[in-house]
Amino acid sequence: MNVVPAASRPNAWQALRAALWPHCPLDRHQEEIDAQSADVRRCAAFIALDGHGDAVGLIELALRVDYVNGASSSPVAFVEGLYVAPEHRRAGMAALLLAAAKDWAIRRGCAELASDTGLDNLVSQQAHLGLGFEETERVVFYRMAL
Repeated sequence: MNVVPAASRPNAWQALRAALWPHCPLDRHQEEIDAQSADVRRCAAFIALDGHGDAVGLIELALRVDYVNGASSSPVAFVEGLYVAPEHRRAGMAALLLAAAKDWAIRRGCAELASDTGLDNLVSQQAHLGLGFEETERVVFYRMAL
């Protein structure tokens, strides 16, 4: 098992994003990959490789300087996306990806790493807790068309 920068495996990066966010069109995934790749001071992405060198996990990060729910410092490294292929879950891949994320965040002067998930995504909530995150608050967002 190994973690590499996602930019070193662009096809795998796009495929893992598509698995994480399947309703997003592939061209939009590529636009977001291109934007992240162009902003390496603020964004990072890492891919987990299994023992055969196959890409099986992805973590995407961004530095946020705006308000981050539950955080008390700025900037905050934020996990924008975390995915491990179902057949590789509970094998330490997410922990490897998180270790790379923590190292990246510390090198950028961050004191906190934050993340979020949907209120109905109980699997992700359990994964976050298992990885050492602590829940800080629950939020329901509203909007009004004008």
